[in-house]
Amino acid sequence: MKKVGIIGGLSPESTVKYYEWLNAGVQSVLGGHHNAKILLSSVDFGEFVALKEKGDWDTQAELLSAEAAALERAGADFIILATNTMHKMADQIEAAINIPFLHLADATADSILKDKIKTIGLLGTRYTMELDFYKQRLEDKGIKVLVPDAEGRNEVNRIIYNELCHGHVNEPSRKIYRDVIAKLCDKGAQGVIMGCTEITMLIGQTDSSVSLYDTTRIHVDRALEIILN
Repeated sequence: MKKVGIIGGLSPESTVKYYEWLNAGVQSVLGGHHNAKILLSSVDFGEFVALKEKGDWDTQAELLSAEAAALERAGADFIILATNTMHKMADQIEAAINIPFLHLADATADSILKDKIKTIGLLGTRYTMELDFYKQRLEDKGIKVLVPDAEGRNEVNRIIYNELCHGHVNEPSRKIYRDVIAKLCDKGAQGVIMGCTEITMLIGQTDSSVSLYDTTRIHVDRALEIILN
């Protein structure tokens, strides 16, 4: 069994899902008392939020690269980053280690292409929706990416940071997300990426008329393939 190194804490709410689902996935295959071999480095989310607000991506890259290198030294066979937004620093992280880095957007793109979907809606933090690091990775694989309008992006981002990252799930926010998804479908989205690991706490497939792509589940499932290779 391969040992996975997880950079987590961004936020803790989503990292819990990674830990839970990885262990459950191994147990479901191997049975008995088996569980995943996990090395977890949980960083201080508040520190990273403050750096993002200042636009200091370089320091964030240095911190995450150091965590990845430490996990490699501790014996990890490969690394996953338990957050969508921080994949903006994926290249720097990969450069700091000599073991594989499982990119969340690549795993998600593979799932979308498998379903023969060409136009996808993207929900996430405003960084994920507005910057190119995530969208471009999908578009390079031939997937057209649609994001909400400015008001929709503000609401999606607000709910992530002010509610979901604190473990708060509110019904009015679920309605907002449903409305945003409906507008993306009206613009031609054949499916929608839940491109923030906390979004799965708020909405599920019953909230959408098109397929929702839960990046947390996709990332975990791909990691399990490697763990149980």
